[in-house]
Amino acid sequence: MTSKTSGNDIADVQNTADTRKIAIDKVGIKDIRHPVVVNDRSGGQQHVVANFNMYVNLPHNFKGTHMSRFVEILNQHERELTVKSFKEMMTEMVERLDANSGHIEMSFPYFMNKKAPVSGVESLLDYDVTFIGKINDNKPMLTVKVVVPVTSLCPCSKKISDYGAHNQRSHVTVSVETAGFIWIEDIIDLVEEQASCQLYGLLKRPDEKHVTEEAYNNPKFVEDMVRDVAAQLNSDDRITAYTVESENFESIHNHSAYALISKDKMQD
Repeated sequence: MTSKTSGNDIADVQNTADTRKIAIDKVGIKDIRHPVVVNDRSGGQQHVVANFNMYVNLPHNFKGTHMSRFVEILNQHERELTVKSFKEMMTEMVERLDANSGHIEMSFPYFMNKKAPVSGVESLLDYDVTFIGKINDNKPMLTVKVVVPVTSLCPCSKKISDYGAHNQRSHVTVSVETAGFIWIEDIIDLVEEQASCQLYGLLKRPDEKHVTEEAYNNPKFVEDMVRDVAAQLNSDDRITAYTVESENFESIHNHSAYALISKDKMQD
């Protein structure tokens, strides 16, 4: 004879006591994909698939956390994600999981429509964006991280060479905390304006000539790149703290050149 077990009779193992007296800093789910809608500066919306990591702390006296609740929060939340709704999701997460602190990372591709500098032909260029949220004692904090691909041209190579200079594609990564609203495009524009030259998805021959010459006329060491971007971040009152990194994927070496500047403007 088979007995039926009701939901109330099923053991809740993760909610039992733990006697090892060791708290866990982060426990949760990692690498779950979910569709979201992100507003852009043009007034439109981008429908993207984001990758989420979601964690909370676990006190020493609990054996485990309720993993299913992370997925429930993600599925029940509005798919149109803003800075405000992202912070609300963090608050909901720690409340539902009875935690004191929480951490959410949301990574997604973000696209900008760019016009080639001479022909004006339009194409999309993608950027890697990550929202990194932390909440402690009901105080949510958000960091926006953007990876901006650009061109850099070596000033030393230009100085010593008779026939041009070597250049490379570079990734400038900017992570910012803000005191006010800032568009993702604002961060991208700030970085691209400091590069030897921007990147474009599509170029015609006149455009190719233009960007090659523009880079040659605007050489930048990796040190120049991070300093010039940092100077712009310093002058933007919306930004309270930042880290700027540049990695130049060298074209004549089997290594990358790298530089980083980090600053908390509130501690000046």
